[in-house]
Amino acid sequence: MQAIGIDIGGTKIAGALVDELGTIIREDRVPTPKQSDAIEDEVVEMITRLGDGADPVGAGVAAAGFIDAAQSTVYYAPNIAWRNEPLRQKIETRVDVPVIVENDANAAGWAEFRFGAGRLVSDMVILTIGTGVGGAIVTDDRLFRGGFGAGAEVGHMRVVPGGLLCGCGARGCIEQYGSGRALQRYANELADQGGIGQALADVRSRNGALNGPDISALIQQHDPGALAALRQLGDWLGQASASLSVVLDPQMFVFGGGVAQAGELLLEPIRNAYLENLPARGYHPEPEFRIAELVNDAGVVGAADLARVHAISH
Repeated sequence: MQAIGIDIGGTKIAGALVDELGTIIREDRVPTPKQSDAIEDEVVEMITRLGDGADPVGAGVAAAGFIDAAQSTVYYAPNIAWRNEPLRQKIETRVDVPVIVENDANAAGWAEFRFGAGRLVSDMVILTIGTGVGGAIVTDDRLFRGGFGAGAEVGHMRVVPGGLLCGCGARGCIEQYGSGRALQRYANELADQGGIGQALADVRSRNGALNGPDISALIQQHDPGALAALRQLGDWLGQASASLSVVLDPQMFVFGGGVAQAGELLLEPIRNAYLENLPARGYHPEPEFRIAELVNDAGVVGAADLARVHAISH
């Protein structure tokens, strides 16, 4: 039972024909146009190309933003001029398969739950550590969307009242303390201090700035300054996970995104901070902490599988 998954990113639109085991049969990608109408045209053409000669049961379209609970309307997209956009209806009238629309982090998280690190549990939280912090929640084998469809925005959970201003307009969101951008801030602060931050300072002086790959390379070399910055990041993520655990009680936390390539070097401070901040420690069952297994294909695989689930249920 094959389905099509489309993932609309900031620079590219990726698509794939995917089977019920999460295996990609064929794939496609094009640059993301600047105009919203042109994006819709590219999605329609990609669905048509990927479905040619196959018999897909549906197509899932994943995009950043708030999507309604019916997987139909884009309430708000941060990078595309969609405001209360009836995207599902507009695409469905132009293709010959049923269509659903889903938040991109939800789609990627669902793929990780179905075919990746979370495939053996029923309740999972995934946090994706990139420029910001994205995430998804699965409870009792179901993707959590909330009453209006805009739930699971874990990156905007407040961890510091009155803290740093976030792009969402609020202050103190975990995105400002647990993201790749935050890691760069911590690394620069350590570089300013010298001492264990000397290698960070040397790289910054040589390259003019400290970017993500620079810091990642020093982490892999076990540079003490880079590891200290990573521990600071992990501490915030562990605190946020403890708060989420009190409400959701997941069996597993999964961490994805570029920073998660640090693997156990990231998970160790997350676990430590989680346990330090967990209420009733010693009596509350402890979840697993794992690194995401699906990387670049998670969005298209998750979108396709959600389209397949929708087709079965309807």
